[in-house]
Amino acid sequence: MPIDLEFPKNHKPIGKHKCADGEHFHFVWGPGKIDAESSTDENIQNAYKKRGEEYVPLGIHGTFVAVDWDSCISDGGCIEVCPVQVYQWYRTENDVPAVQMVNATSIGTGESHQKEGRKDYTDKSEPIREHDCIWCMACVSVCPTQAIKVDQSNQKIHEEMAMKYAK
Repeated sequence: MPIDLEFPKNHKPIGKHKCADGEHFHFVWGPGKIDAESSTDENIQNAYKKRGEEYVPLGIHGTFVAVDWDSCISDGGCIEVCPVQVYQWYRTENDVPAVQMVNATSIGTGESHQKEGRKDYTDKSEPIREHDCIWCMACVSVCPTQAIKVDQSNQKIHEEMAMKYAK
C-alpha cells in the first residue's frame, strides 16, 4: 500500500521531529496504518521480536519529503541514491523503538548513507534533512513499496502547519 498521496488532508501532525540545529524539523503525520507492507514483512516482524519491541503503526515522517514508515520495508535505496543526504537510518543516532521518534531530536549527521547501514529491519529511513532536498526524485523512483512522496508544493503546507503547531 503506497503512501497516501493526500496525507496532509487525510492525516494530522502527531509530533515534530527536530533537527539539533534548532531551526529545522519535520512533522510526523498520523494515524499510522496497521495493514501496510511492514506489518506482513517477515524480516521486519522477526526483527521486532528479536528486539522485544511491539510492532505498532508509525505514520508518515516529513511533509515535502515524506516517508510512510508503515509502508517502508527498510530497503535503504532512498538513502543510497540521495545526492544531498536527506535521509539517514533513524537508529544511527537514536536506537530506540520507532514510536519514540515522534517528538525526538536528531543531529542529522547519520554516519551511514548505505543501504546496508541499518541496525536491523526495525530501522527506518528518516528524512531528517528534508530541507536540503533538491527535488531530483531519485528516492521516489527506487522505493520498492512507493512509501515516499516528494512534493515541493507541500512546503507551503509545512509552513502553515508550523504556524498552527506553534500555537
